[in-house]
Amino acid sequence: MFLAILDRGPQHGYALKQEFDDWFGLGRPLKSGQVYATLARLDREHLAEIVTVEAGAGPNRKRYAITPDGVTELEVWLTSTSSLVDVGLGSMYAKVVAALLSGRSPRDVLSAQRAVHLDQMRNLRRETPAGMEHALAADYLIAHLQADLDWIELAGARIASGQL
Repeated sequence: MFLAILDRGPQHGYALKQEFDDWFGLGRPLKSGQVYATLARLDREHLAEIVTVEAGAGPNRKRYAITPDGVTELEVWLTSTSSLVDVGLGSMYAKVVAALLSGRSPRDVLSAQRAVHLDQMRNLRRETPAGMEHALAADYLIAHLQADLDWIELAGARIASGQL
């Protein structure tokens, strides 16, 4: 995602973090340390490069730009698709199974998670800032929360009927 931002033009780390948070950070902004570690890795891998270094009040400000290899990497990533392996079984599934295995109530796990999911959905619907990127992010998160809620209902019904 850094490469997509750098593809729009050279950026300092701080500006890149702000733009990343605007586009991708809804509910989970990126830590500054991660920005600089990622930029250093992109530089080492020749996917981005330092194009200018400016002196400032603090450390020197490095401006990074995407390289031709970075553009190729971005294009490959954009045209690749995600598979079920990328999704995997999450912690909610693991907690329900752990409750079953340990003789605890999976219904309690499902009930607590249902309440949290509904609260998160309400917050997203109520507090999403304006802008296409924020609306798309909220829609995506709400759809995933809804899919989890559907699974919670299905799991609860399966457990209640004894279909294990």
